[in-house]
Amino acid sequence: MAQAIQKCAPTGQGMDIPPTLHDVIEEGRERVSPRLTNPNWLVLKERRKIFDRWLAQVSSSPLEVLDVGGRIQPYRPLIAQQVHRYVAVDLRSTPLVSIVARGEQLPLRDSQFDLAICTQMLQYIAEPSLVIDEIRRVLKPGGSLLMSVPSACPTDAEEECWRFLPQGLRRLLAGFNRVELMAEGGSVAGFFRTVNSCCDVFMRYPATRFIYRRSLCPLFNVTGALLDNLSGSRNEQFVVNYSVLAVK
Repeated sequence: MAQAIQKCAPTGQGMDIPPTLHDVIEEGRERVSPRLTNPNWLVLKERRKIFDRWLAQVSSSPLEVLDVGGRIQPYRPLIAQQVHRYVAVDLRSTPLVSIVARGEQLPLRDSQFDLAICTQMLQYIAEPSLVIDEIRRVLKPGGSLLMSVPSACPTDAEEECWRFLPQGLRRLLAGFNRVELMAEGGSVAGFFRTVNSCCDVFMRYPATRFIYRRSLCPLFNVTGALLDNLSGSRNEQFVVNYSVLAVK
């Protein structure tokens, strides 16, 4: 989790520059409402749909919410009207973080949250099961975990440890009473997202990356979305990201 924050934080002269509230909010907005110039648009737009559908099933209101790895909290606006308390835990402090702590050792008492959110951070944790066990511990009986994890994508940080597949996720979440997995797009979308991500990585210079993101990147995104929708019975042999709902 700390590594995930460090790789995103701007730096200058070898020193970390704390992100401003504006920076954090803008990064969150790009996750929940991505632009076509975003190489991850295909999975982000699908995740938003999945999360919207699952959050509609969360009956408790007002909600006690825990965000593990909650540096930018992109999905907080989806439940803004239902939240009584929102606690964000991360090793790296930002204006939105409530508690600076490890996800493997949450300084929180048992059974106090209705909903936990943990998106795109388990791949950085050496022992993901420790984080999952801690989240399950602090959830109330019947509480829900909303999670997203990568299954295939270019490595964007040396600190990454894992990719996750359905069977492995079910084993990881075996302590929950109910687990539901949803692919964030089919194989066609996964192919085009991978092409976009790889090309974006290859564009080493800011100027070439700027040109790419405003030319071929949107074209690949739109093409991938159209072909994925037209493919009929969606093939999921090459899924690049999964959304997960687990109920305690």
